[in-house]
Amino acid sequence: MESIFHEKQEGSLCAQHCLNNLLQGEYFTPVDLSSIAHQLDEEERMRMAEGGMGSEEYRTFLQQPSGNMDDSGFFSIQWFNLNSLLTGPELISDTYLALFLAQLQQEGYSIFVIRGNLPECDAEQILGIMKVHNTCIAEY
Repeated sequence: MESIFHEKQEGSLCAQHCLNNLLQGEYFTPVDLSSIAHQLDEEERMRMAEGGMGSEEYRTFLQQPSGNMDDSGFFSIQWFNLNSLLTGPELISDTYLALFLAQLQQEGYSIFVIRGNLPECDAEQILGIMKVHNTCIAEY
C-alpha cells in the first residue's frame, strides 16, 4: 500500500488531510487553506458590498465570523453529487460522503478520481459567496 498516499491527521485540520488524501499528495498546508479562506472572505465582502455598503444585510454580514475557516482548524469544504440523472446537484455532508461512496461502490457504480490542475470553475466562486445549507442530510 506504499503507492497510496496517506496523511495522518494532526490536530483538527480535517480539511487539509481530507484534501491531501483525496488528491494523493501534499498539496495543501494550513497556511494555504487559511490564505484561500481569507481570499473567499474578501470576495464575499466585495459581493455583499455590491448590494449597498449601508444596507442592514451588509452590516450584519460584516459582524459575522468567517464561514470559511476558524481558529480551530475548521475549513469549509463542499461536496456535491453531480449524477446526471438528478434534476440538479445535491449537497453531500462530510459525514455522509464516505457512506455515500461506499454505497455507490457496493451497487456497482464506477467512482472516478481526477488528478492534476483543474480549471477554475464558476461554481466555486458562487459557493464562496453563497451560504449553502444541506436540508436533507444531517451535518455533524
